[in-house]
Amino acid sequence: MIITAETYHVPVLLKESIDSLNIKPDGIYVDVTFGGGGHSREILSRLSPEGHLYSFDQDADAEKNIVDDKRFTFVRSNFRYLKNWMRYYGVEQIDGLLADLGVSSHHFDDETRGFSFRFDAPLDMRMNKRATLTAADIVNDYTEEQLADIFYLYGELKSARKIAATLVKARAGKRIVTTQDLLDVTAKLLGREREKKDAAKLFQALRIEVNHEMEALKEMLNGATELLGVGGRLSVITYHSLEDRIVKNVMRAGNAEGKMKQDFFGRTESPFSLVNNKVIVPSDDEQERNPRSRSAKLRIAEKK
Repeated sequence: MIITAETYHVPVLLKESIDSLNIKPDGIYVDVTFGGGGHSREILSRLSPEGHLYSFDQDADAEKNIVDDKRFTFVRSNFRYLKNWMRYYGVEQIDGLLADLGVSSHHFDDETRGFSFRFDAPLDMRMNKRATLTAADIVNDYTEEQLADIFYLYGELKSARKIAATLVKARAGKRIVTTQDLLDVTAKLLGREREKKDAAKLFQALRIEVNHEMEALKEMLNGATELLGVGGRLSVITYHSLEDRIVKNVMRAGNAEGKMKQDFFGRTESPFSLVNNKVIVPSDDEQERNPRSRSAKLRIAEKK
């Protein structure tokens, strides 16, 4: 497969998300989800020679899209280590951070990575190929209770317990190693009317667990909250309710749990003020051109 910036990932809400950063030409910005580099290139187009952009991606394939620009630094790492890397580069404060939390088109379209049930492939799902835990390890080695929790919490599947029990029974006879193995075992439990939607939820749950996505998101947002200077913007595109809830809570309350804190006078304390109370969604035209954008939501907050 030939990978180009254009085929790797079509950037979602490109203009809206970059406009929302309210970019200062000489500012320091971070794109924690580089992917095909579409958002990063747009940020760079708005920076002066004095500005700088740091972009993160843990997938080696993304490195093929690196921008040759003195104002650009690529960080091959999980964005959960945002704070550590900024300290490494001597950056104490940033002016804006962008996160497009969607899985790249490249991952879904790569027949070898196991992200999509459209292809029969090894149950892998690792964003970072250097990581050791795969989806096959989870399906075959986790306890029935652990599997049920993952499918219920990360996939929001009502039949989570039945799916877990069925997998444990099936793997006792033969190890489940491919996406088709998984679909064959769970087919009867995924209602015919909702088969594709439930299969997508099942794969989503495994992917989130393999890549520790919820923990990584919380750590990244905590780091962003500390790094952003007064007036700095946090612009985040989410695709499913789990990550959207965390982002919304951090922007409203300053923490992933959404617990509002009050000062001595009973005034609500939060490190952010919301720029948009109502989420921004892709236009009908963008949704038509890029079906994967249909579930996208853009939330924007400014550091107080």
